[in-house]
Amino acid sequence: MGRIAFYAPLKPPNHPVPSGERKMARNLMQAIAMGRGDTVSLVSELRSHVVDGNDTSQSQIFEAAEAEITRLVETLSAEPPALWVTYHNYYKAPDLLGPRVSAVLGIPYVIVEASRARSRLTGPWARFATAAEAASDAASTIFYVTALDLITLNRDQTDTQDLVHLRPFLPSDTLPDETHRTPGRILSVGMFRGRDKLESYRIIADTLGQLSHQNWQLDIAGDGPARADVEALFAPFTGKVHFLGQLDREALLQAYRSAAIFLWPGFNEAYGMVYLEAQASGLPVVAQNRDGVRDVLAPGPYPAPEDGPIALAAMLDNLLQAPDRAATAGAIARQHIANHHLIGTASQTFWNAASKLIGPSS
Repeated sequence: MGRIAFYAPLKPPNHPVPSGERKMARNLMQAIAMGRGDTVSLVSELRSHVVDGNDTSQSQIFEAAEAEITRLVETLSAEPPALWVTYHNYYKAPDLLGPRVSAVLGIPYVIVEASRARSRLTGPWARFATAAEAASDAASTIFYVTALDLITLNRDQTDTQDLVHLRPFLPSDTLPDETHRTPGRILSVGMFRGRDKLESYRIIADTLGQLSHQNWQLDIAGDGPARADVEALFAPFTGKVHFLGQLDREALLQAYRSAAIFLWPGFNEAYGMVYLEAQASGLPVVAQNRDGVRDVLAPGPYPAPEDGPIALAAMLDNLLQAPDRAATAGAIARQHIANHHLIGTASQTFWNAASKLIGPSS
């Protein structure tokens, strides 16, 4: 057994704000630890995230990174970890620490989820984009999670670099118990934030307005700064839409168990952990056929985004009108998660590649 250094430049796994990013970071630490019994240590909480490309913000983060590199080298030199793992490196949140520290300590460096963006090498994010590209170049192995990321990773792959498919996964090796479904109950789960999340909620509201089947209710699990905007979208559906608030893990699991259908368009989602959770609970998913989203959904016909809410409503109507059909689709989705998206499979995938870099466990 050894020690593995873990770092997430966009959002550390102990960040106070819930998100899919935080969930995936936590899940990844757990998957790495269970593979061989190694200790996985979060070695830094430095966030390198800049939303708007502000040059002053980038300069401040570069300066903070230099101090953090000095601290890490001093702290880790006495007993260097066997491996450095960075989760999510891209132009808005580059890994400024891992390549430098790993080189000084002489340890392998890998990335889980990286995206290449040559178009950002000029413009407001140029400095961060250059650093993100350098980090990707330095990685011995990049574990990619979506087919979209693989396109540019293949294009810019270094001669000595391995690309390994690591599917998004749940932090369990078993599925939730199956339970009674309430016909007509739809569930949506998402934070109440502006831009992308709000757009998904806007699509949902437009979809509900197109339904021909009227025996339905929608539960929405989530909260956040855009709550008033989200509530306004569903004002026309008084009595049929219920806001559950932000739920803890057990309450959210119960919401999945009680629903019959999961509805989330997936506007600009990287992939969406909620899709994994919903399908694991046996829910058929109504979503749009988007990059990233399709990487975690059970096979099936999902409407194209350009087909709009009318196409989503048709898919939703089809399931609402035939509960047996919805149950069958949910069972297929559940089996899809069992086959591809549980932590044991992810841990094995990671260590099949990582063991080549650091050798077998002692």
